[in-house]
Amino acid sequence: MRPSSSYTNALKRRQLSGDYAFLGSRRLGDFEEDHLIPLELGGSPTAEANLWPQPYSRVGARMKDRVENRLHALVCAGAVPLA
Repeated sequence: MRPSSSYTNALKRRQLSGDYAFLGSRRLGDFEEDHLIPLELGGSPTAEANLWPQPYSRVGARMKDRVENRLHALVCAGAVPLA
């Protein structure tokens, strides 16, 4: 189950107030708080170590979503082991 936006927005705000920045940006709207290990592949929904501010750049959040969807399909098809 995906955590609430109030949880992820607060975490993103805290992470971006530290040393984290992408191309110098710390604007909340430039990032999606995303799971490093996708939930559908067993990633923890609320572990701070599994959540990070992912930039909306052309090689960021949107590209990773496509990779996650493909990996999910491969795991479900038995072509790639979950481990």
